[in-house]
Amino acid sequence: MFAEKYLNEVKEIVDLIDQSAIEKMVKILHMCRPMGRLFILGVGGSAASASHAVNDFRKICNIEAYAPTDNVAELTARTNDEGWNTVFARWLRGSNLKEYDVLLILSVGGGSPEASPNLIRAIDFAKKKKAKVIGIVGKEHGYTQERADACLVIPTVNDQRITPHTESFHSVITHMLVSHPLLQQEQTRWEFLNNE
Repeated sequence: MFAEKYLNEVKEIVDLIDQSAIEKMVKILHMCRPMGRLFILGVGGSAASASHAVNDFRKICNIEAYAPTDNVAELTARTNDEGWNTVFARWLRGSNLKEYDVLLILSVGGGSPEASPNLIRAIDFAKKKKAKVIGIVGKEHGYTQERADACLVIPTVNDQRITPHTESFHSVITHMLVSHPLLQQEQTRWEFLNNE
């Protein structure tokens, strides 16, 4: 049965996850909160995950967070006028990225010249500005893993399902991050109602 096979793969991923990488990300995000901002980048399904994570980091953790893909007018204007390859780096430049800011990359491949040159340029820009870079990616040895201060690679347990597993775990891990005692500052709604 496909459902059983798929869910068994999910269990296997959970058992293989590098928890120390998650704790490194938590420490970086915790240090960001007093003066820094969090910028979350993703393309395709990862852009949707970025948007969701921005909401949670802002609402639950009181971390000032943004995703450039949330502003379709600016994103498409920059793509049209300046090119897709530079869209994120130019957006970060316009946001006056600083050394106490954090860039979170959500990506399956982690950035490659063929698939996500826009992520590569954003990472390079962040490193130039001495901002911290963290990532949740689906492939080892991608650009994010090579350059990040902390990076979680979602283990590959089936070569035919790298994308769905990685994009699913973007949500699992970002929810874990916003629930971490070092980061969470506000109670979530249903937990609040259950405690009344």
